[in-house]
Amino acid sequence: MYEDILTKILNHPDSVTLEQVAFVLSNEELTPKLFAKADEVRRKYLGTEVFLRGIIEFSNYCSSNCLYCGIRAQNKHVHRYRMTPQEIVDRAQIISAQGIKTVVLQSGEDPFYTKETLGDIISAIKSLGLTITLSLGERSFDEYSYWKALGADRYLMRHETADEELYEKLHPGDKLENRKAHLLELKRLGYEVGAGSMVGLPGQDDFALAKDILFTYELDADMIGIGPFIPHPDTPLRDAPQGTLEKTLKMVALTRLFLPDANIPATTALGSIHPQGRQMALKCGANVIMPNFTPSPYRAEYALYPNKICVMENDVACGECTKALVKSAGYTVSSSHGYRKRRIKEQQ
Repeated sequence: MYEDILTKILNHPDSVTLEQVAFVLSNEELTPKLFAKADEVRRKYLGTEVFLRGIIEFSNYCSSNCLYCGIRAQNKHVHRYRMTPQEIVDRAQIISAQGIKTVVLQSGEDPFYTKETLGDIISAIKSLGLTITLSLGERSFDEYSYWKALGADRYLMRHETADEELYEKLHPGDKLENRKAHLLELKRLGYEVGAGSMVGLPGQDDFALAKDILFTYELDADMIGIGPFIPHPDTPLRDAPQGTLEKTLKMVALTRLFLPDANIPATTALGSIHPQGRQMALKCGANVIMPNFTPSPYRAEYALYPNKICVMENDVACGECTKALVKSAGYTVSSSHGYRKRRIKEQQ
């Protein structure tokens, strides 16, 4: 019965029910088979390549108050910072010099950076021959269109949970339908679109997690970032239990079965809860890692959750360190820009 469900996901994903996905998530006996099948599918569709995306966390100002986030607007203990456009472009040059072809520009929802300011940054980074992923939260549809026209390639906006009631509890004054509308508009504009969720949120059960997987499948997300919930001491969820390694890896593996050719990161949060967390994710279907190129002293201040790895090391060391991690796990570092494989075929 167990293997029948995995086969059904691979061959007839449209017919898989919420209850069946939740069953796989809850069943420990199936876990080894699930992990092995996810790695088999990943190797079939993507080989052993791992794409690197150099991330620059350029501002920790945020106008939102998501209950789980360490840089939420109401957290008065955060030392806020904003990088200048030149600082951002300088870091992109460092990323390029290390042979990494994608830059991820990430920030809180910070309106200080206008449409035109970010447009100038995008243009400068594109002139370096790099692929650009934006991760700026919810902005206006006009801004998305403007940045796409200037060369932005991807937009990463995790939905965090596809359970409507839980989403509203975690995001005061916001609704899941609004987040979905932004993701759909980004797809319409031609971005490679990234969604993704947290695992182990308070009030989240296996059915809620199953909704996350089915949502990213229905969206046909090009990227899916999945990480454990890690409670931050300066948030309303400070006393909630942390998400588990195994459940997060099961979410990664199941997502790989539903979306065989999508790009799925081995997230920093996994490496923060277990020293081998990212390597384990690579063996469960993940194929992307995002080395951190945020410069000191800013890096330690971009604390979405506590005890984040790699915040105290030399701020240009993460690239080479990540390459070594990939090789040690038995995979190869890709020298490509890392577009979704299916998209490459469509463009030819």
